Amino acid sequence: MSHRFYTLDVFTDTRFEGNPLAVFTDGDGLSDNAMQAIAREMNLSETVFVQKPTDDRALARLRIFTTQTELKLAGHPVIGTWFLLAELGVLPAQEGGVHILQQTGAGVLPVEIRFKDGRPQRVTMTQKEALFKPLKVKKAALAKALGLSLKDLDPTLEATCVSTGIFNLMVPLRNRAALEKIDMNASELRRLIGKNATMAYCFALGGNNKAFTRGMMPWEPFEDAATGSAAGSLGAFLVNNGKLGAGHTLHIQQGVEMGRPSQIEVEVTLSGKKLIPRVSGGAVRVFEGTI
Repeated sequence: MSHRFYTLDVFTDTRFEGNPLAVFTDGDGLSDNAMQAIAREMNLSETVFVQKPTDDRALARLRIFTTQTELKLAGHPVIGTWFLLAELGVLPAQEGGVHILQQTGAGVLPVEIRFKDGRPQRVTMTQKEALFKPLKVKKAALAKALGLSLKDLDPTLEATCVSTGIFNLMVPLRNRAALEKIDMNASELRRLIGKNATMAYCFALGGNNKAFTRGMMPWEPFEDAATGSAAGSLGAFLVNNGKLGAGHTLHIQQGVEMGRPSQIEVEVTLSGKKLIPRVSGGAVRVFEGTI
């Protein structure tokens, strides 16, 4: 049986920028082992297999695999997959927004696709309520694992693990110069964060609700060009620390140091005491083929 796949660059509208993604649009009938083997062969940060949902509320089920394991949820796979499905006509194109529900390992979550002139322009994923937990490590040790000094860390904010579906460590840096000189010691960072977080999401704030980020992973691939899950966590972290107003749009630039600039937008709504991020971005198709 043949299986159709596409690759896209996500959080960009320019090919060979943003974060690459592979999507298999007919993932039914593949075993877990087969999906993992294919993801390893694609050798991208994530590969998505679109399947029929097992929950009647959802339009489709997304199975998301790294080269090593399956993830419950990740940002750029969701944005890229629904952008592709909209381009392929799985969703009816209509001016304004189309709202659907998707099934993920993190549950059934809403997605909005906005169209312009019959083509998808922007996909927005609503993430789960933000959860916060401190990471009990010494600041100097964390700085050293990133190839930085203590003075490179922002003295006004504490590094914190935040989940909006998957835990990532938010690492506040003093300025963009500190961000640019990161030289990660992967084994040391892996020892420090252990199973507490998927990556160290290092950031420096700019003016006008801008943030510059780098997604440092202590396992391969070692840096991520655009991380939608961590971007949502960062938005919630900044609102929680009074650095961003709820309802305001945070503009994130990631992947610049890798030569893969990405643009991510985050808006955090306050629902009672719950912080709920919405992450938006575009995508562009690159390759397509068949296994």
